[in-house]
Amino acid sequence: GLCLQTLSAHNDFFTSIGQMTDLLYTEKDLVTSLKDYIRAEENKLEQVKRWADKLDSLTATATQDPEGFLGHPVNAFKLMKRLNTEWGDLESLVLSDTTDGFISNLTIQRQYFPTDEDQTGAAKALLRLQDTYRLDANTISTGNLPGVKHKSHMTVEDCYELGKIAYSEVDYYHTELWMAQALKQLDEGEKSTLDKVTVLDYLSYAIYQQGEIERALEYTKRLLELDPEHQRANGNLKYFEFQLEKQKKAAEGEKKTKPKKKAGFSLIPERKKYEMLCRGEGIRMTPRRESRLFCRYYDNNRNPMYVLAPVKQQDEWDSPYIVRYLDIISDKEIERIKQLAKPRLRRATVHDPQTGKLTTAQYRVSKSAWLTGYEDPMIERINQRIEDLTGLEMDTAEELQVANYGVGGQYEPHFDFGRKDEPDAFKELGTGNRIATWLFYMSDVSAGGATVFPDVGAAVWPKKGTAVFWYNLFASGEGDYSTRHAACPVLVGNKWVSNKWIHERGQEWRRPCGLTETDGWKN
Repeated sequence: GLCLQTLSAHNDFFTSIGQMTDLLYTEKDLVTSLKDYIRAEENKLEQVKRWADKLDSLTATATQDPEGFLGHPVNAFKLMKRLNTEWGDLESLVLSDTTDGFISNLTIQRQYFPTDEDQTGAAKALLRLQDTYRLDANTISTGNLPGVKHKSHMTVEDCYELGKIAYSEVDYYHTELWMAQALKQLDEGEKSTLDKVTVLDYLSYAIYQQGEIERALEYTKRLLELDPEHQRANGNLKYFEFQLEKQKKAAEGEKKTKPKKKAGFSLIPERKKYEMLCRGEGIRMTPRRESRLFCRYYDNNRNPMYVLAPVKQQDEWDSPYIVRYLDIISDKEIERIKQLAKPRLRRATVHDPQTGKLTTAQYRVSKSAWLTGYEDPMIERINQRIEDLTGLEMDTAEELQVANYGVGGQYEPHFDFGRKDEPDAFKELGTGNRIATWLFYMSDVSAGGATVFPDVGAAVWPKKGTAVFWYNLFASGEGDYSTRHAACPVLVGNKWVSNKWIHERGQEWRRPCGLTETDGWKN
């Protein structure tokens, strides 16, 4: 058996790779247990077969000359013994339950299994990745993703299952993509319990729902070739043909086309910007602007901790001013933080501006845990390091938050600071607004997982052992709206970050207020 006491029953597994690893070991154990059961079952059958063969030849001999056979006193005795006890023993053997160990093991483990929500969650994550990174269904199904160590193929059933989940979410666009992929794999001769008729049924309907009646009609005809009696398809055939006629008549009435305009980056909707930046297609900085970004050895005005061993600091962006510190957290510290956080990871929550309460949200898909300074002296050292390098007071900061992003894990565009229209944002903390954000990258991500600032077009890519830092507020205390940022979905790999949100209280002398509303703040 296993002990997975740390997992609570109501876990969203798919939101964190750290926690899904436990499931792999559970599954490995179950396979071992299943093999034990198969071995026991095979032994039992062997015994039954041997007994059957023995009796087969015996009864054959006996029935050729029954009286002669029974005239031998030993045979008579053995017949009595066989019928009185041996068949009874055989009955017990046949009835004996070899499934016991395996079934009880499965029952124990099942309480830790993922639920339908997990399966749907993981499926929706795949669809999100497909959109953000512009992957076609075939690329995903054949497992040909960038930077993949372990290739994995999707079966016809897998594709169909994804299509069905999209369908139940009334998402006909993805229903079409995945039913089409299932059909393609069936057409290529993949063996499956699914038939083309079922897939074509979903496919034609999803296409019709997107207003493409002509293509819906083609698939309906293909379905009827395979199953001419199909009731729904026969009904749809007539309906689609009627609709097409109507469309043709309407189309002859108006024949005008509009010229298309090309939009500048600032006019593109945020969602599109976010996805472009995630794919690494952001706007390039002008060479002139880029020439003003530097890297340096930094000791924060000769802070005694860093005079002899200054840290590497580089400018990532000019406005908002974002810097990255290199080699700022060691692998040993990272491992310890992950070890402390793992048993406590919970689905991350967000502030609901209406109620001021915390809730889980679709747009923040990760698991997080809070670590305090007194749990481990190492956390204290890390907090001190942030204080020494930023010059800001850490006593009023929030605890270190550790987050692990699972399959398609993301955090859509948001501000770290509480805005004027959310009166209750950080009232309960009594420490004012979030003046600045410090973010450690604790893993390299094979593909995806950038931190992007859609309003300004900045993208910061995860690099293990580095950290980025920016101010969320101007010196006047006004929010800097250009700091709106997002975590791109993780396409391949495992993303671990930890962040420190630093608050206004306690910074009064360390970062004095400016005189105007938008006084910037440069060191």
